[in-house]
Amino acid sequence: MLGFPDFTGFTRRLVLWNLGAYFTLLILGAFAKPLYIDVMTLFMLDPSTVLHHGWIWQLITYCVIHVGILSTAFELLSLWFLGSMLENMNGSRWLAELFFVSVVGAGLATLALYVVMPASSAPLYACWGGIFGLLIAIAVLYGDTPFMMFPLPISIKAKYLVAVYMLIAIAMLFGAERVFAFAQLGGALFGWIYIKFAPRRGFAFAGTESVFGLRNRYYRWKRRRAARKFEVYMRKHRDN
Repeated sequence: MLGFPDFTGFTRRLVLWNLGAYFTLLILGAFAKPLYIDVMTLFMLDPSTVLHHGWIWQLITYCVIHVGILSTAFELLSLWFLGSMLENMNGSRWLAELFFVSVVGAGLATLALYVVMPASSAPLYACWGGIFGLLIAIAVLYGDTPFMMFPLPISIKAKYLVAVYMLIAIAMLFGAERVFAFAQLGGALFGWIYIKFAPRRGFAFAGTESVFGLRNRYYRWKRRRAARKFEVYMRKHRDN
């Protein structure tokens, strides 16, 4: 895949949200350190806080918390390239559902790890869980698509590239980054579940179609009912 993809739709909003959050935290860290600490505490995913104090919003908000310019740049570029490809093929609603299902799945995996191994707990941040959900979707749906191995002038099929990412995450389970690796694999798992069991164009689209279907059936019933009443009226009129 050569060149930059389209920067539109939900992909653009997602990248801009994360970019805005990153620079907001950067400014707070430089000029308002106490507020920066409060924001990080409030929005990063801390398993003990979620389980013991009910701060369930952290299952989503942690994905816009970023630390480090290089890691943030790589995340946002990944969101741009992967998100735009999936959005062009499946639509904005489908992409949004896939991303947030994967983000929540990564958060739930972190909570599960904390329950099993409390000593390995660490706050979770960044949107790698969502990115791994996008990766698994590309591997399953478009596995034969070639990707360039930048900066090398060679390409590799998407399914093999994603397999490399998964193997790296599995290897990380045995190191100091266990929490992040487990979250990434959790995001991949929930992304796979979504693309396997969700309607073709997402739950929101299917729900909208169901509502319109119910409305249309109601209107058809009303028209049939009115037609029957008209037939009864005309029959009585003829008899008279």
